[in-house]
Amino acid sequence: MARRSLEIAAASICGVLYAVIGYASYLGIFAPVVGVVRFWPSVFVPAVFSIVFGPWVGGTGAALGIFISDMAIHGNALLSLSVGVPANFAGFYVVGLLSKRRGRKWGAAAVLEQLGAILITIVCWRMAWLPWEVAAVFLAGMFIAVVITSIFSMKENAAGIVFAASTGLLVGSAIIGVGVYAYSQFFTLPNGESNLSAIAALLWFLWTYVTEVPFIVSLTPPIVAVAEKVVRH
Repeated sequence: MARRSLEIAAASICGVLYAVIGYASYLGIFAPVVGVVRFWPSVFVPAVFSIVFGPWVGGTGAALGIFISDMAIHGNALLSLSVGVPANFAGFYVVGLLSKRRGRKWGAAAVLEQLGAILITIVCWRMAWLPWEVAAVFLAGMFIAVVITSIFSMKENAAGIVFAASTGLLVGSAIIGVGVYAYSQFFTLPNGESNLSAIAALLWFLWTYVTEVPFIVSLTPPIVAVAEKVVRH
């Protein structure tokens, strides 16, 4: 009972923090905005909770937090419940699930994931699916993510964390990409678009992953290291 109460409390705190920092990011307080690209640094919050307190806490907190921030940002409950909530729950549940892996090979795997995103960005630009200005910002952000991930990969514990963070984010981003595309076939998105092409699923996936991965790999390992020491005491 005590453990379950702790998990419920932790998930609630996670949800509130994720919502507050996420909405502040949307307003441009915490998030860098480069041209039309708005980054989303708040993802480190549920990642930390998922690793420190377990997958259920991180996933539930992320689902709760994204729903609250979605209501404040676009107010479309159906879109949030059908796309944002399941994507965040699944993605951050995976983060906690994979985070206990040790070894530099996991850091190398995370770098390969990020190099894959770089390749997709280049292909999208060459196919004229992304404006060159957006592609340039994406590539700059991914370069930073690769450098940071490579540095953390030299440490056994941190290597597993960056792999879990990158992989969980890939899962959540894929759900968002497919989910937004599917939703648009039946309903109108908050920006007024509907009946998106299949390419839109790829672009939504890429946009989500690229605008979040630099923060989740750079902020999560050091904060987890501090949080775990505090929790043990």
